[in-house]
Amino acid sequence: MEISFRKYFRVDILGFCLMPTHYHLLLQQITDNGIIQFMSNVSNSFTRLMNIKSERKGPLFLPRFHSRAVLSDEQLIHVSRYIHLNPYSAELIKNINDLEKYPLSSYCYYISAKVSDLVNISPILDLFNKDKHKYQTFVENQADYQKTLEDLKYVAKW
Repeated sequence: MEISFRKYFRVDILGFCLMPTHYHLLLQQITDNGIIQFMSNVSNSFTRLMNIKSERKGPLFLPRFHSRAVLSDEQLIHVSRYIHLNPYSAELIKNINDLEKYPLSSYCYYISAKVSDLVNISPILDLFNKDKHKYQTFVENQADYQKTLEDLKYVAKW
């Protein structure tokens, strides 16, 4: 039996990256209130699972999720790049060439022949004429710059 994720999710997942302390999702809403319902379902399901396993109560994620509207194609590709570079910016991987191997990211679907039923890469890759190499270049050419910006965030807090 094949499950239609779109029917249940109410969103298209365009990208994701799971980090040790947080996660990033790039979602495209396909029904009214789809993102709110999706995030509520994900958070509630995960919290319930972890609370049962850990014999605890209460929320796992504080603060609750934040969202930003993506208003243009230009913004869409930059948000996608930011999400996919997160493991490199946070120094979870040291070499940009290893970014594709980070197992908790959708980046590999954007630059390789791997296919996912979960992630819809078309809206973003269409902006690169479906050229995966162009997208890879777009992401990786800004890797060191993004890492510097990430480092500066913490310097500014001192």
